Parts: sequence; structure tokens; C-alpha cells
Amino acid sequence: MAEHHPNQTFTLQGHEGPEAAFEDARERGRLHHAWLLTGPEGVGKATFAYRAARRLLGAPPEPSYGILGAEPDHPVSRQIIAHSHPDILVLERIGEDGKPRKVIPVDEARKLSEFFSKSPATAPHRVAIIDAADDLNVNAANAVLKTLEEPPSRGVLLLVSHSPGRLLPTIRSRCRRLAFHALPEDEVASFVQARTEANAEDAIRVSRMSGGAPGRAVALYAAGAVAIDDAAREILFNLPKVDEGMALALADRFRGGEGAQQFALLIERLAERVHGHLRRQAAEGFGGLDRWASAWETLQRLPREVEAVNLDRADAFFSALSELRDAARA
Repeated sequence: MAEHHPNQTFTLQGHEGPEAAFEDARERGRLHHAWLLTGPEGVGKATFAYRAARRLLGAPPEPSYGILGAEPDHPVSRQIIAHSHPDILVLERIGEDGKPRKVIPVDEARKLSEFFSKSPATAPHRVAIIDAADDLNVNAANAVLKTLEEPPSRGVLLLVSHSPGRLLPTIRSRCRRLAFHALPEDEVASFVQARTEANAEDAIRVSRMSGGAPGRAVALYAAGAVAIDDAAREILFNLPKVDEGMALALADRFRGGEGAQQFALLIERLAERVHGHLRRQAAEGFGGLDRWASAWETLQRLPREVEAVNLDRADAFFSALSELRDAARA
């Protein structure tokens, strides 16, 4: 089942607190001009942003969809989905060609100033969503800060952030924060089963991998995370031996745009399993874990290094395997 973009998602579970706080501020006329939405990636922050945007742009409440619920067929909802509403601006890594960019560039961020300089065309407010603020490059972040320093009249800025500590302190200080917490494992598993063909066991597994973020759990299932996790488990179980055929087959999946996701996911699963091994061994009083700790640190930083300097993913994978073999022999 295809995953819906947050602007096409009309339900949100487990985040009634942030929704009630936002709606209370709106109804009392104390709506802050900038809101920082923080929490794990995939937990529902972008979905909340579009729910808030529909309300701010005049879609009437529909209680059956929750506190900030709106009818999917309302004209405001349809315009947002079609990217045709004149009073909303969205900054994201996806470019006009539909391809993801490494960052949100400064030219995009500079659109905020012009956008908020105009009065709303058809709605009570003008709304901008940045998904995610973590993706702003340095110059783009400074352009956003300039907008925050001069709060727009009847303008609201919603900033999604998975890692707020990486943002400029001056950006954080000018926003009201709403925290979105991880959801219970069983709720995430139910969410996955309702939206995919996952069986109960696989739904629980991706729920655990996601850290309580339902959107990420669905994305993990769609990316084949269960099979990749099985491969990571088999690699580590057989160390210091490595099935060369299996390793070559995995490396073959690292090519092209989708290969980057497959590489990052396998390295993430290896890192998580190595970390679990370290915790168990340390708890049982085993020493000599320096090699394993070093291998875990390598796995942690490897996807960022590969992307930053465009390293060959297969070469990086086999280098990591070599370090894992050394750790197993120690």
C-alpha cells in the first residue's frame, strides 16, 4: 500500500496534547507566530503541521477526525493536496522535479519573506511549513531567522524538527515548542497493520525498529526492513565467517538512488544489533569489548561519511565487515 504524504493524511493518533495546546492558543487569540514541532522522525509532526494549516486556512472543525480534524473533501483540504492554495508555502527537500535534495537551499528559504509580506488572499492566515528545519543549510537557516525576527501579521510558521539541538539557538528561542513523543509499541504495530500487508510479527518488529514512530515504521516495512534485519542478524551470528555470496548480493542492492536507502538501513540494523551485543556483554561483566565498541562507532558514522564524500557504498560495506570480523576474532 502506498504511503500517503502528510498533506493527504487526515488522522493523527496519540498526540491529543499538542493538538489541544495549539487549538487552545488559536481560540484564545494567543497564537504564536512560530511553532517548533519536535520529536522522532515519523512520529506525526508533519501530519500535525498540515492539520494545523487546514484549521488556520479556514477549514471548519470535523470532530470525527480529531481535535484539529477537517473533512478531506473540503475545498481547503483539496487545495492543499493539489498545492494550489495561495496562502500556504511549503519548504522541503523535495525539489520541483520531484527528486530529493541534500538540503533546503537558501533560495527556497528567501521565499518566506516575500510570502509573509502579503496579506492572506482567501484565508484568515498565511501559513508556511518547513519540513524539516534540520534540512536547512546555514544560509537558509539565517534567512528563516530573519523572518522570525520580524513576525508577520497574520502569519504562522510551522517548523518540523527531528533534531532540534542542531538548529540555531536563536531559531529555537523564537518559537513555541510542541513535543511529539514516541507511541507505545502495540499502537505503532496496529498502525502498520492497518496500512500495510504486514503480519503481526513483522508489524511488531518494524515498530521496535522505528522507536515508536508510526510513519517511520510504515516506511521501514515498505523498504524491506524485516528482510534486511534478518540479513544483519545472520551476518553477525556467523562472524568471523562471512558468506561472500550473501555479502555480494547485499552490496549489489546499494546501486542507484534506492541503493542509498538500502545501504543506510543495513548499516543501521548492524549498528543496532552490535549495540545490543555490547550492552548484554557489559551487563554480564565481560571485558575486552573495545573492538566491538570501535566497530559500532564506525557503523554509526558510516552512512553520513559515505553521503558526505560520495564514497562507494559497496566498498564501505566490505570495510565495515572487515572491522566486524576483527572484533569477532578478538
